[in-house]
Amino acid sequence: MKYYQQEMECASRDALRAIQSERLVRTVRHVYQNVAYYRDLMDKKGVGPDDIRSVDDLPKLPFLTKDDLRDAYPYGLLAVPLHDCVRIQSTSGTTGRRVVAFYTQEDIDLWDECCARAITAAGGTKDDVVHVSYGYGLFTGGPGLNGGSHKVGSLTLPMSSGNTDRQIQFMCDLGSTILCCTPSYAAYLAETIAAQGRRNEIKLKAGIFGAEAWSEEMRRDIEAKLGIRAYDIYGLTEISGPGVSFECEEQTGMHVNEDHFLAEVIDPDTGEILPEGAKGELVFSCISKTAFPLLRYRTRDICVLSRKACSCGRTLIKMSKPMGRSDDMLIIRGVNVFPSQIETVLLGAGFPANYQIIVDRVNYTDTFEVQVEMTPEMFSDTVKQISTREEELLASLRAMLGISPKVTLVAPRTIARSEGKAVRVIDKRKI
Repeated sequence: MKYYQQEMECASRDALRAIQSERLVRTVRHVYQNVAYYRDLMDKKGVGPDDIRSVDDLPKLPFLTKDDLRDAYPYGLLAVPLHDCVRIQSTSGTTGRRVVAFYTQEDIDLWDECCARAITAAGGTKDDVVHVSYGYGLFTGGPGLNGGSHKVGSLTLPMSSGNTDRQIQFMCDLGSTILCCTPSYAAYLAETIAAQGRRNEIKLKAGIFGAEAWSEEMRRDIEAKLGIRAYDIYGLTEISGPGVSFECEEQTGMHVNEDHFLAEVIDPDTGEILPEGAKGELVFSCISKTAFPLLRYRTRDICVLSRKACSCGRTLIKMSKPMGRSDDMLIIRGVNVFPSQIETVLLGAGFPANYQIIVDRVNYTDTFEVQVEMTPEMFSDTVKQISTREEELLASLRAMLGISPKVTLVAPRTIARSEGKAVRVIDKRKI
């Protein structure tokens, strides 16, 4: 199958729709003929391959959810013979059956291309040193950016996560220019680099950060501390991995690689397709994958899609940063709470991005605590000054959330650091 490189990023809408329609029709026929699980879903909805003639027919197809992937584990959604696959990746989930995804060599080539687009959008070229601190192995972060860096022709440092002192040593010695990792680990690296007094030794110019939610305030904080431009990247193992969408220099949303992935936004309660600009649940359809092409997969991420012209010249649709999730948002005393809201308040008030939300249930009533690290300067304040800070922070959180948490300020470096995804929420309730 032919795939399209950077020229597709600026294709006309008509040209793109023609490619999307062709690929969607082919993919629907492929899964219907080769995936019994998906064929049963389509039959139950009364839809056959002949009913899908263009992207306009996408809403006729049934949705897929993570429950479907778990029910079909491990091979139930595989669309090619196993001997045609060359790799398996898996989600980092901690409950239930893990989700596994399969790749042919062509699927990997397409994935590398998508990640290469993210690197070039961040200013990467063959002259850069790409420092990949995402985890390798089953997690898609490391392999995805590693392959994208190779596709660009950059010198690639496959550092993986962990061993922070070695990360910084290699960063300084080898002149890393683009850092790829989770935003929480980027913040930790920045903190450690400052503590070691090595800020002037690093040559970073950009960072590509994903795999967890982060706010604009956290972006600016990382940029200031590392002296870089920080770019968001989005992906799911189920869809391929990082590179489904990526930010350009405008930093106002992530361009979806929509010659490979069709994006929709739906009402999470009714499944109704929402118009451009409306906030809802993000749904993706894979239209160029062979081994594991999911159609109308509900991500549970809440976002907005926009076709507003971008100054970078790309015509690919943009998705906003996920604004939370439709399935794992915290409901506390009947109020919807997203960790990103709390992070926005904390960073806006001058606190570092090190915090934990602890939720419990005592005597049938939810308890809600936010533990926040102080900066060394704050920690040297008087008891009265710290108490005043807690009161001010409580008032800001109450205004943002519509609910009052208990606010506890703790000493610097008290909350455990993570070299992977940060553990932001500890929910002790049995709901």
